[in-house]
Amino acid sequence: MEPPNDTQISEFLLLGFSEEPELQPLIFGLFLSMYLITVFGNLLIILLVSSDSHLHTPMYFFLSNLSFVDICFTSTTIPKMLWNNKTQSKVITYEGCITQIYFFILSGVLDIFLLTVMAYDRFVAICHPLYYTVIMNPRLCVLLVLVSWIVCILNSLLQSLMLLQLSFCTDVKIPHFFCDLSQLIQLACSDTFLNNMVMYLASVLWGGGPLAGILYSYSKIVSSIHGMSSSQGKYKAFTTCASHLLIVSLFFCTSLGVYLSSAATHGSQSSATASVMYTVVTPMLNPFIYSLRNKDIKGAMKRFFVMESLKRPIVLGLERCPWLKGSKLQSVVVIL
Repeated sequence: MEPPNDTQISEFLLLGFSEEPELQPLIFGLFLSMYLITVFGNLLIILLVSSDSHLHTPMYFFLSNLSFVDICFTSTTIPKMLWNNKTQSKVITYEGCITQIYFFILSGVLDIFLLTVMAYDRFVAICHPLYYTVIMNPRLCVLLVLVSWIVCILNSLLQSLMLLQLSFCTDVKIPHFFCDLSQLIQLACSDTFLNNMVMYLASVLWGGGPLAGILYSYSKIVSSIHGMSSSQGKYKAFTTCASHLLIVSLFFCTSLGVYLSSAATHGSQSSATASVMYTVVTPMLNPFIYSLRNKDIKGAMKRFFVMESLKRPIVLGLERCPWLKGSKLQSVVVIL
């Protein structure tokens, strides 16, 4: 049997959502709107946390890091998709595709790690409230975020370098709006056994492990809340976890659904449509979920905009008083 006709390709084709010309302006407008809402919403969270001393707590420190990663997560894929839509081109270079995969894996796994760290923070706050400030000290918070970054960088670097070892056939069409690792491995002509093993192992390790940690934390939180005698205490404990629990459910359920559907349909473009939920919609909803029912964020927002309004300069003018002509008090300050 002759070996497959593989060559060193220089570009891939991202098929996107639809090839119908009349739908392209609608897709462009929709994704541009969602991208701008995501960026400005998460930037507002970062600005509020950094500028308001009331939010200088571990919970909001992790939230500001999550907002930054969410901006990176969407910026990895959406700008390129918008550019291709506007220029009526589906091309992405080989180097651009590998770079996109690297940053997509980095920000995606980092999202999971930060959600896990936030679950641990809520676990300590509710189950061990007297020791919260001792356990969740600034040094530990920085260390948790730093270790998350290091692990995610090494993981995405490993998978990207392994991808460079593959050779590809002449079929370079990716049925997605970004370079997805599993889709790219399926296009390879060379042996992909090791790549698949590393990809599945990483998915179980960096997806299943944190999910198990989150579930364990919330099982302890639920049992702790159940043991509280005060209904007000139960409500307060539940509201502190509700936003995080909703984000975790959205992210894990949608990402799991996407990969199960893509495995069943073998790379159909329906998985591209489904992946919008965890790549675009979830990062867009994060600022709304954390701010709409969060009194701390609402209070910080009010204080921020009140301070901005008070910082507006008062313009002063000088008016000549003819009856004081020749006097040193000839000019009187008048507020305009």
